[in-house]
Amino acid sequence: MLRRVEPSLYYVLAGTAVLLVARAFYASLKLQIFYSSVRGDPYLGARDWSAPLDDVFIHFDFARSIARGRPFEWSTGNGYSSGGTSLLYPFALAPGFALGFRGLLIMQFAAIVAATSVFATLIGCRRLFHGMPRWAKYLAPPALLSMGALDWSLFSGMEVAFFLAVWALALVFWDDLVALGSRGATRSSFGVAAGLLGFANVLLVATRPEAIVVAFVFGVSGAHALRPKCGLRAAAQILGISVVPAMLVLVASAVANRVLTGDWSAAGALVKLEAYDPRLSARDVFDAWVFHVRYQVGRVTGYHVANGLLFGSLFWVLPVLSLAFAKTRRVAVVLWAQAVLWVLIVALNGQVRWQNERYTMPALAWMLLAAALGVAAVFEHDFRSARSVRAARYGARVAVLALVSLLAFEQVPRMRDQLWFFGRASRNIRDQHVKVGRKIRHELPQARRVLVGDAGAIPYESDLPALDIIGLGGYRGLPFARASRWGVAAALELVERMPPSARPDVMAIYPSWWGELPSWFGRALDGVSVRGNVICGGLTAMIYASDFSAMGRSGAPAFPIADGERLVDEVDFADVISEKEHRYRIDGALGFADMKLLGNPARPREDLWDAGRVVPPPASVASTLAGFDQARSARLIVRLAPPEPATLALSIDDVAAGKIAVRPSDAWQEVSFDVPAERLKGTMRAALAVSGSELVLYHLWGVERR
Repeated sequence: MLRRVEPSLYYVLAGTAVLLVARAFYASLKLQIFYSSVRGDPYLGARDWSAPLDDVFIHFDFARSIARGRPFEWSTGNGYSSGGTSLLYPFALAPGFALGFRGLLIMQFAAIVAATSVFATLIGCRRLFHGMPRWAKYLAPPALLSMGALDWSLFSGMEVAFFLAVWALALVFWDDLVALGSRGATRSSFGVAAGLLGFANVLLVATRPEAIVVAFVFGVSGAHALRPKCGLRAAAQILGISVVPAMLVLVASAVANRVLTGDWSAAGALVKLEAYDPRLSARDVFDAWVFHVRYQVGRVTGYHVANGLLFGSLFWVLPVLSLAFAKTRRVAVVLWAQAVLWVLIVALNGQVRWQNERYTMPALAWMLLAAALGVAAVFEHDFRSARSVRAARYGARVAVLALVSLLAFEQVPRMRDQLWFFGRASRNIRDQHVKVGRKIRHELPQARRVLVGDAGAIPYESDLPALDIIGLGGYRGLPFARASRWGVAAALELVERMPPSARPDVMAIYPSWWGELPSWFGRALDGVSVRGNVICGGLTAMIYASDFSAMGRSGAPAFPIADGERLVDEVDFADVISEKEHRYRIDGALGFADMKLLGNPARPREDLWDAGRVVPPPASVASTLAGFDQARSARLIVRLAPPEPATLALSIDDVAAGKIAVRPSDAWQEVSFDVPAERLKGTMRAALAVSGSELVLYHLWGVERR
């Protein structure tokens, strides 16, 4: 009787545990929002739902586009975007719109997906306790749900819960594959089992690209377990079937990114990974990676597990125990390998320290499950090899119970803090980002496009075409993610490339983040402040009416060229597209981007904006210009606005071609170098070297005399 009822009992207890924890977090959200609501505020309601992270709304943006028939588009009219952290998760959210979960109600649907996913994870996790007593699997629910920081991420609306559910599916298929080694299985059954694991690994990588290391561990461990049964060649085939399809997902994604955005890497990687920061050396990147590895371990140990490293370090005894006993060692090795590799790969992400360490949470989940295995192993082991069996058995059990009790005691205030943080962060996002989006939608009905620095709730609530100045959203193939690494000046060079009718006419940004952007191109309309801020990027998000009319005039020299001359080629410094086309290179400096807005020398009543590269002495900048007639002479024109005296030297194809002394002036200057016909070869490699003091090179033109 008990044997028939027991599986249902596990479902009931696991489901109840999930609902109780989910209810606690969402109750905190609702209470914070209810008690913070200001009566009479037309933009904020006591019944609103929200999320504790603005990034959650990026998933909602993608999911809404899917529901509207435009998959992989972050914002209407922007085209393909590679800025989402998950390819698959928005597809799990998209049905919510068809079911009526629109607006902020989509967070309710995300909560349903999260709770269902956590429940599915607990169902799949029973496989970890294969070969253990029946009671052992009942340790999984309290272990997985015991850590407040992990619960925060699971129910935040991000993809963590969904990812763990897909991981549990892969775990089931991996266990089925490994089990074939203990019974007489045919070659075809090996292939089917490996194919199912390969399918699950595809879903894993489609949910989180970093999961390729997780898929690799499943594939390698499965092939290794079956090698004695089926031989080396068949084991290699099993490895290929289970892992190669997941690798092809990464390849296909990279190809799509290359074709549709011009970059092999996703926008999220370009923006977040330290390896893509052009200002960092290889040593800097390595040092940052080491720091982020240490940070993850230290933060989890000394903050999320317990108050301080002393008590927190005791936690690691439990997952280590899972490695010490034969019955749990195989699955424990898999959990440990996946957790370690996960920590190592997400350490490449410069944002791993933020957002309540959500990037680290899958690894913490696997360690908690390994801890449950360790506890079960201690209580199941008979200790017959010990000198005093009874003393060893009861001593080990009492020690483990004492350790678990201590960790539970330490976790109580951590859980309480995480519940409060969940509600307060959700309230912050609603009170600022959601309100800004609603104000734009209702008060600026004629707005065409909104420029944002947070690509989540503001575009979602305003439901306007948007431009993410950081680069996550993307716009029709323009490489904003790559440009934003150089700062706002380089990003604005790409705004200049947009048709005037498509440029943002509204900005919703934190003014302190973006230098001169709001003062040069914005007119303040309103601001939304947040009280008790714990998650937003600033106290006040400002709404500006934007005017980029000063752009679009920098493509030609401000001082008209002579009647007998024609413009042949142009290098727009700090415009990453123009620089790539002209094989731009800087030697002796990093080449930071800077910008100026000054009066137009040709039209005194107008302003002229341009961005350029900062070139300190003795650095030099080289570019390739093409299209010259070898029978004609030419000249090169350089746009400057030097704050101090300096000297600019030109060399063509590594041969000196002249020097010019430039005088300081708070106005645009355009100096020129003559190039005789005998120096022209159709194309030229022009290098500009700076001495005396720092210069910013804004533009370079090649002009040919007719």
